[in-house]
Amino acid sequence: MDITALHNVTSEYLKNVVDASQQVHVEDESFDNVLQSAMDMINEANYLQNKSEEAEMEFMLGYSTNPHALMAVQEKADIALNYTMTVKDKVLDAYKELMNMQI
Repeated sequence: MDITALHNVTSEYLKNVVDASQQVHVEDESFDNVLQSAMDMINEANYLQNKSEEAEMEFMLGYSTNPHALMAVQEKADIALNYTMTVKDKVLDAYKELMNMQI
């Protein structure tokens, strides 16, 4: 194991690293921005689900004969829906945890 790069590590350097890691960086992000981001994610998942249904109907009616393209559109919609549901579940878990906190 090569440790030659560690020659400038002093106790003052370590103290500065610890101090920097303990500082909380708060960005000016309001609840409105977070809510808008969540709504955009839901709208995108809805859009992809609608495109998936359109591609499925085109395939069934014979307008599209490429099953690979159909599967790609369906998989993209499925991933977006699963991601949205996972985020929703995590938000609800965080809300429940906040509600159970005693002040």
